[in-house]
Amino acid sequence: MRILLTGANGYIGMRLLPQLLDLGHEVICTVRDEGRFAVDEEIRSQIDVIEIDFLKPVEESRIPKDIDAAYFLIHSMSSSTKDFDEMEAKTAQNFNAYLESTEVKQVIYLSGIVNEENLSKHLWSRKNVEEILYKGNFNLTVLRAGIIVGSGSSSFEIIRDLCEKLPVMITPKWVLTKTQPIAIRDIIHFLTGVLGNIDTYNDSFDIAGPDILSYKEMLQLYARTRGFKNWILTVPVMTPKLSSYWLYFVTSTSYKLALNLVDSMKVEVIAKDHRLQDILGIQTHTYTEAIKMAFKKIEQNLVISSWKDSMISGRFKRNLESFIQVPKYGILKDEKKLKVDNPQEVLSNIWKIGGDQGWYYGNWLWKIRGFLDKVFGGVGLRRGRTHPFELSAGDALDFWRVLLADKKSKRLLLFAEMKLPGEAWLEFKIDRDNILHQTATFRPRGLKGRLYWYSILPFHYFIFGGMIRNIAKTE
Repeated sequence: MRILLTGANGYIGMRLLPQLLDLGHEVICTVRDEGRFAVDEEIRSQIDVIEIDFLKPVEESRIPKDIDAAYFLIHSMSSSTKDFDEMEAKTAQNFNAYLESTEVKQVIYLSGIVNEENLSKHLWSRKNVEEILYKGNFNLTVLRAGIIVGSGSSSFEIIRDLCEKLPVMITPKWVLTKTQPIAIRDIIHFLTGVLGNIDTYNDSFDIAGPDILSYKEMLQLYARTRGFKNWILTVPVMTPKLSSYWLYFVTSTSYKLALNLVDSMKVEVIAKDHRLQDILGIQTHTYTEAIKMAFKKIEQNLVISSWKDSMISGRFKRNLESFIQVPKYGILKDEKKLKVDNPQEVLSNIWKIGGDQGWYYGNWLWKIRGFLDKVFGGVGLRRGRTHPFELSAGDALDFWRVLLADKKSKRLLLFAEMKLPGEAWLEFKIDRDNILHQTATFRPRGLKGRLYWYSILPFHYFIFGGMIRNIAKTE
C-alpha cells in the first residue's frame, strides 16, 4: 500500500515508520521541517518526504493522488495553554482539504479515550478533531488510546523523573484518578493492524492495556518494578497551578505541557470498548511489562524517539534553518582553539556531550545555570539527551537544541533554548589541521543582553577553557 504518514518525526511517527516499511508498504512522510527529520540513511532511501505545515493555509497539494491510506498523528497540546484546541481543529480541517484531491481510502487517527461527560480541554480537543475528520472524503478509523507507556514517552518519562528523584512525594489529589495505560508496542500493533481492515472503517475504538490503575498506583508499581520503595502522601490543597509547577520543577516537562497534563489528569481515562482487541486478536501488555520493555530499550540504547526531542519541549517557534547561520555582526564571542592528536576520539567526545556525561568541566556550575533557567521559566537541564553518543539535527540536548550534527565535516552546532536576553550558539569544529575550535556566540538583545554577557565573562574563562581541554583529552 502507498501510505501518507503525518507527524512522521513525532514520538509515535518515528516508531511507526520502520514497522510500515518492514511490512512492505511505500511511505510518504509529511513534516514541517525536513532539516530535523532524523532517520538513518537506510530508511531515508526508502521513503519520500514532503514539507507541509498543516497550520498554514492550504496550498496546491504536493501529496500524491494515488495514496491508499493516511495516518493523522498531529497534535498541538504542548505548544500552547490557551489556543491549542483551535490549532488542532485548524490542522484537521486543512488535512481534510489536502486529501480531497487524492484517492485515499482510509485515514487512521490516534486519539485519546473520551468516555467521561466532563472532559479536559485536551480530551475535548481530541474528540473535536475526530468529528472534523469524520467529515473528510475517506473512511476513518479512530483509535482512542489510554496513557502511553514506553521509552521516551512523556507519561513514562514524567513517572520516571518523579520516582527516581523523589523517594518521598507530597502529591495533589489527582494522583487518585483512575487511568488505563497501554504499552507503546501495543499502540504500534493496533495502528498497523487496522490498516486496510474494512471491519474498522468509519468507527472509533478504545485501546488500552489490561490494568486499571490510579496515578498513585502507577508511581508505586514503577518503584516496585525498579526494585525500590517510595512513599506518597496525598494532600487536597494543591491547586492545578501549583500542581503544574510541581511537575515542571521536578520533571523534564515544559510548563505548558504540565499545565495541560494536570488538566487532563483530573479526568478518568478508562476503556469501555474492547472490540478491536477481538477483531485483531491482540493481547495487550500489563503496565509492569510495559515498564520492563521500556528499560530494556533504554539499557540497549535503542530509544528510537523521545517527546523531549519535539520542538514543543523547548522554545523553538521557527524552523532550524532560521538559526543555522551563526551571525557575524552585532555579536559577542568566546572562541578557543586547541591542537588535537586524535581527531576521531575527540569527535567522539564531542558527540557525547551533555546528559549523563555532562559538559566536561564545572558540571555543578552548569546545574546551577539549569536550575536558574527553570526558576525563570526555561527548560533547564532535565531534558538530557535521547541517546548517549548519537546526535541528530533537532535533538534536545539539556537546554540546547542541535542545529547541525555532521560527523563528516566534524562539526556540531547548538542553539540555546534557555531563557536569555538574546540568542546564543555553541559550536564545536575540528578543521583539516586537526585544530579543535570551540566557539560561543551571543547576539544580545539591548543593554540587558550586553550586561548579561559581561557579568558571566569570568565564568566563561574557566568553564569554556576547562571544557575544551577535557574534550581534547584522549587515552
